[in-house]
Amino acid sequence: MITSYMQDNPSMFGFRASKFILSVLVLIQLLPTQLLAQRSKSPWQTLTGEAPLIIARGGFSGMFPDSSFNAYSFVASTSAPDAVLWCDVQLTKDGVGICFPYVTMYNDSNVRDAYPKNKNSYLLNGVLTQDWFTVDFTSKDLNTVFLTRGVLSRSNAFDNNQNVISTVQDVATEFKPAGFWLNVQHDAFYTQHNLSMSSFLLSVSKTVIIDYLSSPEVSFFRNIGARFGKTGPKFVFRFLDKDDVEVSTNQTYGALMRNLTFIKTFASGVLVPKSYIWPVKDQYLLPHTSFVRDAHKAGLEVYASGFANDFDIAYNYSYDPLTEYLSFMDNGDFSVDGFLSDFPLTASSAVDCFSHLGSNASTQVDFLVISKNGANGDYPGSTDLAYTKAIKDGADIIDCAVQMSSDGIPFCLNSTNLGESMNIFQTPFRNRSTTVPEFNSLAGLYSFNLAWSEIQTLTPAISNPYSRNFHMFRNPRERSSGKLVSLSEFLNLANNSSSLVGVLINVEHAAYLREKQGLDVVKAVLDTLKESGYSNATKRVMIQSSNSSVLVDIRKQSRYETVYQVEETIRDIQDSAIQDIKKFADAVVVGRYSLYPVSASFITGQTNLVERLQKFKLPVYVETFRNEFVSQAYDFFSDATVEINTHVTGAGVSGTITEFPLTAARYKRNRCVARKDTPVYMIPVRPAGLLEIVSPTFLPPAEAPNPVFTDADITEPPLPPVTAKAPTTSPGPLSTGQKVPNGQTRVTLSLILSAFTTTLQDLDDALLPYREAMSEEAEPTSEAKDIIIKLKSEFDKKMSDDLNTPHILTGYYQVALKFINDSIGKLEKMQEKQRMSLLVSLVEIERGARKVLEVLGLLTTLSYAEILKEMKQKTLTRAGLSEDDLSQLIQERIMARKKREFEKSDVIRAELAAKGIALMDVVGKETVWRPCLPSQATNSSD
Repeated sequence: MITSYMQDNPSMFGFRASKFILSVLVLIQLLPTQLLAQRSKSPWQTLTGEAPLIIARGGFSGMFPDSSFNAYSFVASTSAPDAVLWCDVQLTKDGVGICFPYVTMYNDSNVRDAYPKNKNSYLLNGVLTQDWFTVDFTSKDLNTVFLTRGVLSRSNAFDNNQNVISTVQDVATEFKPAGFWLNVQHDAFYTQHNLSMSSFLLSVSKTVIIDYLSSPEVSFFRNIGARFGKTGPKFVFRFLDKDDVEVSTNQTYGALMRNLTFIKTFASGVLVPKSYIWPVKDQYLLPHTSFVRDAHKAGLEVYASGFANDFDIAYNYSYDPLTEYLSFMDNGDFSVDGFLSDFPLTASSAVDCFSHLGSNASTQVDFLVISKNGANGDYPGSTDLAYTKAIKDGADIIDCAVQMSSDGIPFCLNSTNLGESMNIFQTPFRNRSTTVPEFNSLAGLYSFNLAWSEIQTLTPAISNPYSRNFHMFRNPRERSSGKLVSLSEFLNLANNSSSLVGVLINVEHAAYLREKQGLDVVKAVLDTLKESGYSNATKRVMIQSSNSSVLVDIRKQSRYETVYQVEETIRDIQDSAIQDIKKFADAVVVGRYSLYPVSASFITGQTNLVERLQKFKLPVYVETFRNEFVSQAYDFFSDATVEINTHVTGAGVSGTITEFPLTAARYKRNRCVARKDTPVYMIPVRPAGLLEIVSPTFLPPAEAPNPVFTDADITEPPLPPVTAKAPTTSPGPLSTGQKVPNGQTRVTLSLILSAFTTTLQDLDDALLPYREAMSEEAEPTSEAKDIIIKLKSEFDKKMSDDLNTPHILTGYYQVALKFINDSIGKLEKMQEKQRMSLLVSLVEIERGARKVLEVLGLLTTLSYAEILKEMKQKTLTRAGLSEDDLSQLIQERIMARKKREFEKSDVIRAELAAKGIALMDVVGKETVWRPCLPSQATNSSD
């Protein structure tokens, strides 16, 4: 292998190269016998048998500007005591080594403001790159340049803290790290500019202890290897993407990874992107590779890079970064030797607190893990699959939010409005939408509009609370999996589980259902509990409601535990109110922000709500916990476990209500909370601690305090008696008086919706770069205001005149879509003030268009992209084509156009148009297609 490599590269392996390899082989010793013995006894499958190393990339760079004082100093107060500080070494014009993320400076500093005319163009790894480069500035010049966040999706609240650029010596002297890792990314680039990275490192090593030295360039290690001697740093070869070319060998990193024995001749370890170990396709994990074991066999330690709590991770991890770390070190097959992380706190707790726990690890923290619609973060909520996974994941209590069908069957679903949790899009039942002022001013398809047998035909939809603003989706492969369960089926499922402590049943809208629908949800729940054998069962039964009247009624009829939900965000509660609650409830549910109020995503303090309620012997359960980092205040470091820890050990809550039960259940078993000396990464966050170091210009504005909960908020009249419901005609798919639409009408409606969905998906993509910067003070344009007013007035008139949906979706509805399409392309070219006004206009018009669909019952929980994908699939099925067939026809047309065979090109386009497929040649992009009205009339239905 090494021999063949030398034969392929004779110019690189002359006498000097051979001498270098021999000298390095002398320096890199085999592992001592005692070290191998230690590994055999250790639970760790690292090369040495020791726990993986935590490497803080640029300090705590997930929170503060990379390589800033705050970033480096924060590591010691939040991470493992032996955490290593990482410094990306760059050289200035006068040869000074600084810690700065990249050789280019625009993205991570205010250099453009300090030196607007110093932009330059250089070849960087063979690519002409235009930017501000460190080699164009002396170290003195950089005194006026400050570090800023490099990842724009992170908070800019720490950018104006005058984060000075530090030299390598500054970092070593100021922070005295347990380990210091220098990364040299562009040695060849500096050589081209007559700067010697090797000379700098040899010089600085006389005063600074360098523990690790990494680079993606083989030639760098050839030049510096023997010059450091036996007491030098560990050499770590850094692999880049597999298709990237290593500059000195002219081989791809993918080729080099197959020759690890060669890497061993000059390095003792390798640093690789995590995809080398766990490949990902479509954001799902593929089987792990043998890379770690192969590297260990070659005597190389393996450090994995690319870990950040706020980056996209595989859906398999359920947005839990701690789960991702564990998959790299606690999987039974291998363990990496270290993690390069932007969030060293999470890496530290994963290694020390949660590794090798095992499924039978004892509970260390006593609180209840209560599911929210089952494992709602992994499967559609309230389905059999969501409940089964919640049980498997370790929930103590599973929950059922009870809804009532028109025929009086209680079943589990998060909302009475079926459209919020089910795919009612293009179902025949959407025409049964009704307006219920008690719930919403807009029409919806409610559970009491359909019989249970009809509801069972609907397809469940996974909840995606952060899809629109953040493009974060949950487990798309299972987005419509599972089936809804009746309350009876739910109770039987729970009763058959040996691990569950009990169930929580949520009852809402009891008064409305009795008075307006003739349905008694309280009686239905109590009867079903009795029929399911829960009257004398050993499992706990908790019945929750935000209505005191419901709990009073239940208390009169049963001995089940009752739980009062405080829906409002509050800062305190009167003693008299607590005493009132005690009369009808055994516990209280409050929201997270009632304990830790938040402004601009920063915690502003902590209330004593839990302490006050517990003083009256009322347990406090908190809702709703989610794993997506955007659901958490910045103070929790984009880590759901930190948030849970703060609420449980910091606030002392009695239980957490969560859409991801696994995360909370695992926290109960973590070994660190039981220690006498709690490690820093398991200490609750200090309320308002981050606000103390936020740049003054970015401090959130003072807000009115949350209200105090009083007796008046609790008092309700007793539940009304059940009112007999007037008999109705047999349920059908359409409203009375409506004609069944023919096939052409159905196709037309589908195409109108397709156009809407396409436009809104394009708008979502266009708004994404501007969402954080959008100003609430900007006003819509006059044209936009006119469209919004006329859209509403025209819609109201058409609704009173005609219930034909395609007709309603014409006129100013189409004008609104045209405005969006025309405006999207203008955003980049506009001045800031004009752009803000147009952005607000687009958002307001989109909101108006969505309201129209809501009233018509055409909205869905799917994203625009998912709807469009479904519509395209329907179009292909109707046309009798597969995606491959269509792709081949499009390619044939492209080739025909290139050959100037325009007649053939037109024939292909016309044939596809006849099948409802419109081809569009977009300037600067490939040909795209959209569903369209077939050019020949068809009676085929959707």
